[in-house]
Amino acid sequence: MRILPRHQRVLIPLCRQPRIIRTFTTHSPSRNNSIMPPLNLASKKAISRLRNYVPPPTNYESVPLSRRAAVLVLLYADRRGDLRVVLTMRAATLSSYAGQAALPGGKADALEETPFQTARREAKEEIGLPDTNQKLSQPFTVEHLCEFPANLARTELVVRPCVALLHSFDERTGENADPEVSLIPRLDAREVAAVFTAPFRNFLRSRDEEDWGGDPADWYKGAWTEWHQSDWRMHQFFVPVRPKEVVKPKDWNKEQKQVIDRLEEQEKAEQVIRYRVFGMTARMLVDVARVAYAEEPEFEHNSHFGDEAIIAQLQKMGRLSPIRKKGDQLTREDMRMAAKLS
Repeated sequence: MRILPRHQRVLIPLCRQPRIIRTFTTHSPSRNNSIMPPLNLASKKAISRLRNYVPPPTNYESVPLSRRAAVLVLLYADRRGDLRVVLTMRAATLSSYAGQAALPGGKADALEETPFQTARREAKEEIGLPDTNQKLSQPFTVEHLCEFPANLARTELVVRPCVALLHSFDERTGENADPEVSLIPRLDAREVAAVFTAPFRNFLRSRDEEDWGGDPADWYKGAWTEWHQSDWRMHQFFVPVRPKEVVKPKDWNKEQKQVIDRLEEQEKAEQVIRYRVFGMTARMLVDVARVAYAEEPEFEHNSHFGDEAIIAQLQKMGRLSPIRKKGDQLTREDMRMAAKLS
């Protein structure tokens, strides 16, 4: 029987659970560099391309504070040196995109706050990732690699993807650690129902790259739809997660329980469960992976990055105003009018 390496860690909120924390205290950083291999060649090239990526001018700074948001595309190397990305499962009662998979992130707090600062602050609030490197346990540091063109959410938020790399080796001290042992399990899913990770390069593939025991084609489904008054590819990825690697607390709050119950029902029914990643989150991951690996996906996709053009057109229409109303959502008629201005 083939023993597969651990890949997915799903975290349910850590509500006063010293028992869970003790589970991981034996895995401390080491000075033995063999514990955590460096980035493999493909991953090194991917990170280099992201460092060198220069996005086009953005409309992010021209929209009101109430319309600004940012997400953190946090990458790290697994034991084989392949890149993985950190994702969340949103709680059922959140005001937008409840119960859906998403990147850590949220709305800006101040005009002076950069998108990366917003993404780091929100990641701290949602999953407990410290918002500065000084607060991270050694040897971990987070490097800001680049930002991508802003995306437009249906809720009329302008969302800036911020890409970062989690380093796990300190060249000065020789300390080395495995993020999947020493950091990822210790994240605190404070405002979300779960935290999990996915193979980053697989967001360019139409099938599972690894053998999970099921049908590899279960990884991806896609279809064309109309959005922004043009054809828009809706990506759906089904990320495999092993229930045995789920870290569970003793209890959780009411806001998270509904999603947690649904996840546990899946666990009872299947040996390997899949979390659906779709919509804007899926599109962002595809776009970042396209730049990182300098290749196009195996499936049909939109060629442009982000929604900067349509954001500018909506501003000309007087949309994206400073005052947000409850239930703000773009309609087909809004998009038709914006398209006429192009």
